[in-house]
Amino acid sequence: MKKILVIVLFIATVVMLNGCAIIQPELDIVDTAIQNGNFTTLVTALTEAELVDTLKSPGPFTVFAPTDAAFDKVDSTTLTNLLADKPNLTKVLKYHVVSGKYLAADVLGMSTLTSVEGSDLAITVSGSTVQIDGATITTTDIECSNGVIHVIDSVMIPPTVTL
Repeated sequence: MKKILVIVLFIATVVMLNGCAIIQPELDIVDTAIQNGNFTTLVTALTEAELVDTLKSPGPFTVFAPTDAAFDKVDSTTLTNLLADKPNLTKVLKYHVVSGKYLAADVLGMSTLTSVEGSDLAITVSGSTVQIDGATITTTDIECSNGVIHVIDSVMIPPTVTL
């Protein structure tokens, strides 16, 4: 009987260890955005602005991430020019990032957040709609190993950038 119990415990331990081995570690903000598939323009812009390494660092960061559909709302000539203008592109992207991890519950209790770019982002709540600097937050709390992503429906432009 003891032998059977030891064998069962051994098999259970092996199964548990194998189960743990197939669990993937949490992805960072950039890898999460890539895996999601709806942020290809954002990832391209981060690459052009040389901000990928920053958003792969420990952080933590909160990113208000515009989807490809949000970038599609930007005039194509303006977007092309922005992608070619590294200083302004960097400002625009940093305007979407806040230092620290702020989940949706945290954001709801605030009226502003300061972006990494340096400007304040106004938070407004109207019923069940939450906006950050005029962009509607459509999905919240995509947790990453180095912060959190909140999906927004528009590209936010900081007051320091003229397009």
